[in-house]
Amino acid sequence: MRRLTPVLALVLALAVAAPTAARSSDPSIVDVAISVNAQSGEFDHLIAAVTAAGLAPALDRNRQLTVFAPTDAAFEELFATLGVSRVADIPTATLQQVLLHHVVPGRRLSGSVVAADRLRTLDRGFLMPSARGGSAYVDDAAIVAADVTAANGVIHVIDQVLLP
Repeated sequence: MRRLTPVLALVLALAVAAPTAARSSDPSIVDVAISVNAQSGEFDHLIAAVTAAGLAPALDRNRQLTVFAPTDAAFEELFATLGVSRVADIPTATLQQVLLHHVVPGRRLSGSVVAADRLRTLDRGFLMPSARGGSAYVDDAAIVAADVTAANGVIHVIDQVLLP
C-alpha cells in the first residue's frame, strides 16, 4: 500500500493556499482533484470513475457539495474484492450508485461531519460519521485528509471506497 504522507501534505497545502476572502475564486471540486492527482497520482481511479460515470459536470457546477474521495489504494482494494482490474470493468450504473454514495449535499467541514449522527448522500443513502482513537471516520473509512476546500464545496480524502 502506498504511503499517504505526500498526499496529505499536498492536500493540506491546497486547503490553506487561498485566503478566505478569495474562496469564491477557488477551483471546483473536479479541478482540485485533478490538481492533487497531477502532483501525487493518488486519484487516477477516482477521476476515471467520475468520468466513466458521467458525473464530472455535476461536480463542476456551483452547487455546494461534500465529497468523500477514496484514494487509488482504496479503489485497488475494491477491485480485488470485486474481482476486476480497473474502473472500466464496473458497470456504469453500479459506478454511478457507488460514487453518489460518496457525495453529501452542502459544504460540510470536518467538525460538521463528525458532529452529525448521519449524513444523507446523493444516492439517498446515509453515511455514519464517528470519531475513534483520535481519528475521524465515515462508516468504516478513515478520513486521512480533511477540509480541502473548493469553490463549490469541500473534499475529505478517505482510505476506503464506500458501498451503498
